[in-house]
Amino acid sequence: MRLPENSVCYRALQSRDARFDGLIYVGVQSTGIYCRPICPARTPKFENCNFYSSAAAAQEAGFRPCLRCRPESAPDLASWRGTSNTVSRALALIAEGALDGAGASVEKLAARLGLGERQLRRLFLQHLGAAPISVAQTRRVLFAKQLIHETQLPMTEVAAAAGFSSLRRFNETFQELYHRPPGALRRKTSASRTGNETGVTLRIQYRPPYDWDSILAFLQARAIPGVELVENGRYLRTVDIDGLCGSVEIAHQPKWQSLCATIRFPNVKSLPAIVARVRRLFDVGADIETIDAHLASDQFLAPLVAQRPGLRAPGAWDGFEIAVRAVLGQQINVAAARRLAGQLVALHGKELPMEQRHHPELIYAFPTPQRLASAASLGLGMPAARQSSLKAVAEATVADPNLFRPLGSIEETVERLRMIRGIGDWTAQYIALRAIRESDAFPASDIGLLRSAEAIKGEKLTAAHLLDRARSWRPWRAYAAQHLWAADPAKQPRQI
Repeated sequence: MRLPENSVCYRALQSRDARFDGLIYVGVQSTGIYCRPICPARTPKFENCNFYSSAAAAQEAGFRPCLRCRPESAPDLASWRGTSNTVSRALALIAEGALDGAGASVEKLAARLGLGERQLRRLFLQHLGAAPISVAQTRRVLFAKQLIHETQLPMTEVAAAAGFSSLRRFNETFQELYHRPPGALRRKTSASRTGNETGVTLRIQYRPPYDWDSILAFLQARAIPGVELVENGRYLRTVDIDGLCGSVEIAHQPKWQSLCATIRFPNVKSLPAIVARVRRLFDVGADIETIDAHLASDQFLAPLVAQRPGLRAPGAWDGFEIAVRAVLGQQINVAAARRLAGQLVALHGKELPMEQRHHPELIYAFPTPQRLASAASLGLGMPAARQSSLKAVAEATVADPNLFRPLGSIEETVERLRMIRGIGDWTAQYIALRAIRESDAFPASDIGLLRSAEAIKGEKLTAAHLLDRARSWRPWRAYAAQHLWAADPAKQPRQI
């Protein structure tokens, strides 16, 4: 991202302008500390300030994180800035651990994105001011700092959860960066506990506005019985990672401009992956002011944006799960697709042991692709062609574990998905939108989109007409689609 002029950044710092939070960081030469623009500390002199587009850039320049404004709790907007689709995809993969563990490398990350290592490094320096490995290391440190600050996890578990290779390396990093041991950073008032009874609770900040009611209603209408539940203004679901099971519960804390995630899972090393999934599902990384301003500049969309400021494009908990839902929902409405998904889970889902059931209605984990690929019969009351498509999706996922991860352009992504038997353009675009988080995905042939567009324009439209109209909405067509779906006069879009 290209930073505003230094004078503009400094005025934002002086006024503690929350609109710049997550977009700029200031390194203070006189203290060696970097801060968020909303830091409550006394504003430093202009000549002592260096401005950066990411925490990683500030840290790579030799500044250490501020203990007052806590950069680890800033809204993470990097993945949806729209400045570079390649950088956005790379950041999504880094958040899922692409540069963690033995054998991980920038070269392998670049290969997954379809470009050379040198080019990826150049793009990162251009848009984030830091190399990919620095971004990954900064994420690791800041996540560990958040766990220290917000939970009572033992330091050994904090180190493991954040991806440090050893407790010694963890201690050395914090001593070097914060000039004190990790334990000295912990607040005595941290309330979260480590046992399965309460889980680990973390705040995940977003940039307001955030239309919580809309996203919760969206998830409630599609909640798969036994797997998901919306209750008392909270979203709950089961979690299955590498054969281990648990659950996650998400609540809204508008006062803190954050979601509150309570995670109950037996392996702390899975915490970053679970948090990444929460962020993806609830679209907390969206720079929503920028997106809304772009879409509202079009007279066609302006009334819809004004009606629902902060409307998000919900992501997916799991790519395979969304692909299955999309196939189940071909040519039928949301309620019918939900019933079929419930039947599929009851027949093929993994039943959680009693000790891992943290809510009486959450009893299944969604079926794995291996389970559906090997099933002799799916046993669902639906056309044989669609059942065959489900099997094809499962087989393709088993053959390519990276099928639902960012790779190449939106056009390449859609074409790759359409190679699967039974996956047409609508299904491929929908999977790209929700599972792969393509901000420009747009299923123009969707009945709900066409119905809303026709109601606004007052005339009959074809998918080709709508696609042509949507050119000016790029690169945020996924959000334009969400606004059109929300405005669908029939209230039963074919959106699964």
